[in-house]
Amino acid sequence: MLDFVVIFSKGGIVLWNCNATGENVTPYINNLIRSVILEERSTESKYFEEDNLALQFKLDNELELVFAVVYQKIIKLPYVDNFLTQLQAAFKDKFGDQLATSQKFALKYEFEREFRTTLAAAENSAKQSSKAPKTMRSFNESLKSKKTVASLIESPNDNKAKEHTKKQVNIIESPKPYVEEKGISNVDIIMENRKKLMGKMAGKKSPPENKNKGEKEKAGKKPRVWDLGGSSKDAVVLDRSKDQPEDVQYRNIQNDIVGTMHGSIRDLEVESDDEEEIGDSDVHQYSNTDNKKKSGILSYFKGFVGGKTLSRVELQPALEKMRDHLISKNVASDIAHKLCDSVCTSLEGKSVGTFDSVATMVKEALSTSLVRILSPKRRVDIIRDALEAKRNNRPYTIIFCGVNGVGKSTNLAKICFWLIENDFNVLIAACDTFRAGAVEQLRTHTRHLNALHPAEKHGGRTMVQLYEKGYGKDAAGIAMEAIKFAHDTRVDVVLVDTAGRMQDNEPLMRSLAKLIKVNDPDLVLFVGEALVGNEAVDQLVKFNQSLADYSSDENPHIIDGIVLTKFDTIDDKVGAAISMTYITGQPIVFVGTGQTYSDLKAINVNAVVHSLMK
Repeated sequence: MLDFVVIFSKGGIVLWNCNATGENVTPYINNLIRSVILEERSTESKYFEEDNLALQFKLDNELELVFAVVYQKIIKLPYVDNFLTQLQAAFKDKFGDQLATSQKFALKYEFEREFRTTLAAAENSAKQSSKAPKTMRSFNESLKSKKTVASLIESPNDNKAKEHTKKQVNIIESPKPYVEEKGISNVDIIMENRKKLMGKMAGKKSPPENKNKGEKEKAGKKPRVWDLGGSSKDAVVLDRSKDQPEDVQYRNIQNDIVGTMHGSIRDLEVESDDEEEIGDSDVHQYSNTDNKKKSGILSYFKGFVGGKTLSRVELQPALEKMRDHLISKNVASDIAHKLCDSVCTSLEGKSVGTFDSVATMVKEALSTSLVRILSPKRRVDIIRDALEAKRNNRPYTIIFCGVNGVGKSTNLAKICFWLIENDFNVLIAACDTFRAGAVEQLRTHTRHLNALHPAEKHGGRTMVQLYEKGYGKDAAGIAMEAIKFAHDTRVDVVLVDTAGRMQDNEPLMRSLAKLIKVNDPDLVLFVGEALVGNEAVDQLVKFNQSLADYSSDENPHIIDGIVLTKFDTIDDKVGAAISMTYITGQPIVFVGTGQTYSDLKAINVNAVVHSLMK
């Protein structure tokens, strides 16, 4: 039933495997390691489907191991979860000592017999549970069948009867043991209680007249008599208002209390500073337990130091606070939930270190995960790629896309200035033929950039040129003509400006997909605002989905990188950087700050993570 079973480390080193079909499933396992384990994505389902195969796995965070199975997805195997748990326990029981050594990856693990036994037990358990389904109770067996229409009608007399019954129960049930033992009837007990009540009421009357009127007796507060509270002697002895020697009081208390308490407080020994307060038997007891005090104290601290395994219940309070903190830092709520779930999965089952708190471990694990998410998964080196394209006698092409008003044209001009500083001449293609003033804005940027870098300083080369065809034209056609013009005139880089469009606008998204397909750029950059929260997720998901759906290519060109604008307006709420990189898996190539052309920076991963965690 199972095609492939494998036990490997989180780094991808295989310790043991069993291939029942002989098919190559290595790409699926590698995809699991790359997309889930290494990036610490949310793994709450622990079930994936690729092609016609299903992959299910279980993490062992204590030993840094992964237990995975691969089978045909059309076959439903309900026992896989139970099998993976039993497989993990059997592997740890047999190779626990070897796995604790530093040479665990160099050892050979013979696990075939235990694997077969575990698999057979899981399959038999699943068969037995399926053969004996639970039968439903018949209507006659239910409590509902015993109810009648009369029992469902409640009258005012019923309420009075219930109250009267409760009073009778309170009177009769409390002295029941006494009645059974002494043989006294309930009527006698009731009469006796009434006499006591009348006596108490009579005791509250005014004092007799034979006393002097000027000398009123001062009535003090009487102590309450508690059930099972000890004898009246205790109350007299403990009354500190009377003149009684302290030594006599203390000896009376000791004589009554010593020996009545059994057992001791575990792992906690208390020594008295006053030797006279401890009797001879107590001194003898403490002298015999001197050797046990050290071990008791050590075992007391053992609950705080090491040896404790983290569970999901213990992690939840710290994770909930961290989730709220991330959302307050502008991280999309869905992304914050997934990040905390992945941290919980990575920490569950790990042992707590010496004097480590759960909150500290969660914070460290989340910081590591955020650094890994923000770190580029692939190389994006525009300077190096542009030089390579120049050696091949072709222009390097970058297309900018994004929603309305995020600053595409402004940041295009900043990137153009950065390229000129690195001695590249640039052609700007004005493909925003929809927004009024878009071409004029690029024309102004071109004039200012040429003023900063005149041709005289670059051997007579015009460093920035603008290719425009006015408004209302086909953007894909203008970009194609601009790239051809750059090729003929030996321009190094072509920057294509596109119209801003909402992610739900299907006609404009089709136009963008066509522009990218026809011109096949070297880089597609999504320009997004650092101000957005949940909207960033919706924008990127739908942009990527539209570029994939509306392209006729088998492998459509989607977003390659992100330009994060208005980064200087958000203070420490930098969560949009996490949301965007988590969704696409693509790096943030540039961060836009300020109003001048030089206000363009590369993202500082450690600084962003520090701002998120503080």
